[in-house]
Amino acid sequence: MRKIISFMHISLDGFVAGPNGEMNWINVDEEIFDHVGERISKTDTALYGRVTYQMMEAYWPNAGDKPNASQHDIHHSKWYNKAHKIVLSKTLNDAVLTNTTIISDDLSNEINKIKQGAGSEILIFGSPTATHSLIQQNLIDGYWLFVNPIILGQGIPLFIDIKDKINLKLLATRQFTSGVTELNYTL
Repeated sequence: MRKIISFMHISLDGFVAGPNGEMNWINVDEEIFDHVGERISKTDTALYGRVTYQMMEAYWPNAGDKPNASQHDIHHSKWYNKAHKIVLSKTLNDAVLTNTTIISDDLSNEINKIKQGAGSEILIFGSPTATHSLIQQNLIDGYWLFVNPIILGQGIPLFIDIKDKINLKLLATRQFTSGVTELNYTL
């Protein structure tokens, strides 16, 4: 069975974005890009909420074609264009989208069908609202967190309305020179 892994940058105090969705506090550099790129290259499916998907669609399809594109942009753009995208949205219509599946209702059944299908793990990129929905229905199988050395004090938390304890097993940690720490957990 395929696993769904939440890939998030998070502040030390548990926020994934500032109060207005700000992400300018996230610390990424070539070391992190290379590390993340290696794992992402083994993944064939990305899951997004509508807002994150629209941000990704506005940038990644052509990011690698720009004259000043970085190696990261070139590689991630190629991956993004090949990867199957799953989007949780009640407003998007998938009739005009390529290589994209829209899930607008019956979340648990639709996700479980996808998990039963062929393919690699499914990475949820950011998408806090979608992540909250998946957590509520026990559909996330692991967390790949990049803890940034900052305390935001307020913002959008990763974990909200958790009704039951969720036991996790630590698979790996890694400290980056930027001060970011990777924590990789499975259920």
